[in-house]
Amino acid sequence: MRVFGIDCGTEFTGYGVVEVDERARMPKLAHVAAGTIRLSKRDKTPQRLAQIYAELSALITLHDPEVVAIEEVFFSANAKSALKLGQVRGVAMLAAATCGRPVAEYAPLSIKSAVVGYGLAAKEQVQYMVVRLLGLDVAPDSADAADALAIAICHIHTAQSLIAQGGGR
Repeated sequence: MRVFGIDCGTEFTGYGVVEVDERARMPKLAHVAAGTIRLSKRDKTPQRLAQIYAELSALITLHDPEVVAIEEVFFSANAKSALKLGQVRGVAMLAAATCGRPVAEYAPLSIKSAVVGYGLAAKEQVQYMVVRLLGLDVAPDSADAADALAIAICHIHTAQSLIAQGGGR
């Protein structure tokens, strides 16, 4: 299984691709790719959304995942920020759907629990565990890329649990 994780953001959108061979005797997570889509503050929202769509569509096509995993919206005190984040999430889902990939969504607490074992873990703890779980020599280039890898890892762990329980993917 290959999973494309997306950590949506209005200035930086992280992506990470993780795969696992479920048929292996001891399935092991493998890092495929990770990076950050950096958006210019000078661009207006439509141009930013177009850039996110174009880059995510190209990356999804390039890495050919079975599924795209995205973090669910968290509730924010700032409605304007939440709305902007929702627009980015919508574009990310559109890119996945246009590429014919299903989308799975996970709450931030679920992602942290799957990767660190504690739903209120700090960003640094998530980054540390992503490096450990994927056997990386160095941390990803940004916290956004590390979070995207964590989202992909969460989906793999969730799918493996469902398969073990007889529920499929």
